[in-house]
Amino acid sequence: MKQEAKNLSSTELNDLVVGFIQDKKGKDIVSLDLRHIPEAVADYFIVCHGDSTTQVRAIADHVEEEYSKEFGRSMVTVEGKSNGEWALVDFSDVVVHIFLNEKREFYQIEDLWSDAKATLYENM
Repeated sequence: MKQEAKNLSSTELNDLVVGFIQDKKGKDIVSLDLRHIPEAVADYFIVCHGDSTTQVRAIADHVEEEYSKEFGRSMVTVEGKSNGEWALVDFSDVVVHIFLNEKREFYQIEDLWSDAKATLYENM
């Protein structure tokens, strides 16, 4: 039975999306809880990386496809996926940043939001 997406809290969506990323072996997953930061555009940022452009695209595709399967429709915006160095999957309250490792190190999103509560997930 498909869940109703509108009844899902941002915390539940965060946890669900982290699981989708783990399915595709996303590396060094970090969830940044931004709910206490007034300037934040989302409740959570999830940051991870892949080992290749193929894996970056596969993670982004999997997150989008699994969400669509779970809820019967796609309510996401996906950007930047074509070159495979970076992809953004935007669920509004939860935004996922998927990088190649060297791009992740360059942009350092976790450092930009260092006042957020960070939850680290073990590599699968």
